[in-house]
Amino acid sequence: MHPSTGWQIRQSFGGDDREVLDTFHQMLWGGPIVVAHDEAIDLRTLPALVALGPDGKLAGALTWRVGGDALEVVSIAAAVSDNGVGGALLAAVVTEAKAAGVRRIWLVTSNDNLRALRFYQRRGLRIVSVDPGAVDRARRMKPSIPAVGDNGIPIHDELRLELVIESH
Repeated sequence: MHPSTGWQIRQSFGGDDREVLDTFHQMLWGGPIVVAHDEAIDLRTLPALVALGPDGKLAGALTWRVGGDALEVVSIAAAVSDNGVGGALLAAVVTEAKAAGVRRIWLVTSNDNLRALRFYQRRGLRIVSVDPGAVDRARRMKPSIPAVGDNGIPIHDELRLELVIESH
């Protein structure tokens, strides 16, 4: 169990996890394919961390991949917001990054995602670049991406955030 939240965080091992993750990704992202930085990424091909609640049910998941000196968080989501599962998953992937010997973690989010921007920045990630029109391009690959976000903000751009991993 995660000491401060009570979540059990572990790597996904396929089997039953795979079915639960596929259903979770279908509910949240409309399927296993996400589009980011002009690339269609199949979440089923990536390592995943799962967060299980005290009842043993899936409370959240994070997928990632390592390239060069960095770990990219490809997707992170909680079944219910504001309960600590996202923070627990992010902390767990920092441990994965250190084990992989990478120097930084990075991810992208869209310009309208105010909750995510607040969440990431409060945990030390910094905006390092903006790709104007990236979501417009992504929408050509995945038309189900909405044109307007939850806050009534038109979705057009990707913001890249990074966290430098401190070596110990």
